[in-house]
Amino acid sequence: FKRYPFTIIMQDRSIDNSVTHPHRIKIDPGSKTTGIAVVQEHTGQVTSALEINHRGQNIKNSLESRRALRRGRRSRKTRYRKPRFLNRKRPEGWLPPSLMSRVLNIETWTRRLIKLCPVTAISQELVRFDTQKMPNPEVSGVEYQHGELFGFEVKEYLLSKWGHNCVYCGSENVPLEVEHITPKSIGGSNRVSNLTLACRHCNQKKGSDPIDKFLRKKPELLKKVLALAKSPLKDAAAVNSTRWELWRRLKLTGLPVETGSGGLTKFNRKTREIEKTHWIDAACVGKSTPQRLLINGVKPLIVTAKGHGVRQRCRPNKYGFPKAHAPSAKFFKGFQTGDIVIADIKKGKYAGQYTGRIAIRYRPSFVLSAKPFAFAQRRLRRKRGLRPPLREQESGIKIDVHPKYLKTIFKADGYEYLSNQ
Repeated sequence: FKRYPFTIIMQDRSIDNSVTHPHRIKIDPGSKTTGIAVVQEHTGQVTSALEINHRGQNIKNSLESRRALRRGRRSRKTRYRKPRFLNRKRPEGWLPPSLMSRVLNIETWTRRLIKLCPVTAISQELVRFDTQKMPNPEVSGVEYQHGELFGFEVKEYLLSKWGHNCVYCGSENVPLEVEHITPKSIGGSNRVSNLTLACRHCNQKKGSDPIDKFLRKKPELLKKVLALAKSPLKDAAAVNSTRWELWRRLKLTGLPVETGSGGLTKFNRKTREIEKTHWIDAACVGKSTPQRLLINGVKPLIVTAKGHGVRQRCRPNKYGFPKAHAPSAKFFKGFQTGDIVIADIKKGKYAGQYTGRIAIRYRPSFVLSAKPFAFAQRRLRRKRGLRPPLREQESGIKIDVHPKYLKTIFKADGYEYLSNQ
């Protein structure tokens, strides 16, 4: 029925002898990547998982580039679009396009999954980082800091900020401890700007030494740590800015929406002894998380937002002057930019079979971004002696291909897919 996400229809079933089970969509929103998991309510089986890579930063860069071109033309007194009046009022709840795209991506995939699966409820991580209370973790009167979730909110933020590894030696997949950059013994505070993560060995080795003394032989690392320690809460602000708009849009689906904090998500994952990924964090969102999550064999579908093209017809150069005009047609020879195709090239330098996403040109020469095939699939084809062989490129390949060699397997929908299965 559908290739992405992979969906089949059982043709030998009828309404009388079919049994469906209630499922719950669980969402872990992120600034750059959002995890989504579909969990069967009664058994705790994760039936589907996705990781959505957003394009918010790309949108922001495009808007800034457009603004720079317009401002440059105004300063040179060349032809330009005059600035509009500043008395326009933005609607209530307005969000910048770079943030709104994250909300729309999540809403789109939630509604798609509802159509494919008997979903009865939704869980959303509503509060990821409480930036108002993080500067002083010892503040009294906050319920989650005095219960069994004590410390989980701050450490979850630090893990995201410092990249889940020891900041001093770079060790990964080891227990990390919260460490004071400026030790408390010489006046350091508990503010998050003074906290980092270190393995036990580095934490004990540093002790109560100032960081400039501890890293005196590593000046580049010292500069990096001090710069990152005072970095703004950009990702946290993006998540906090979009959380309520996302919640309102999920409520419009008509399903009950459960909410939970980032600390509760981490608590659920730690108590169930599960490794951290975006989709596993999503499966652990909220109090509805089953005591036992069945995740063996689940491979997430990696979804990357690519947009639906641009409306800009006149393409300017770096100085803002027209250099080309894009055709108004979106299709050529039955293909559209973003279609996922199979290419079977019979001869030449790139003879073989490919699968990937195409970018059309308005002539019989398309650009194919081919993805590498899975190792197991390549080995199976070698074992069977199938010809022509698959092109094996570990980092992918871009080639020009004639549309007569292409067969569409999935129409463009604004996303690019990479399955780990």
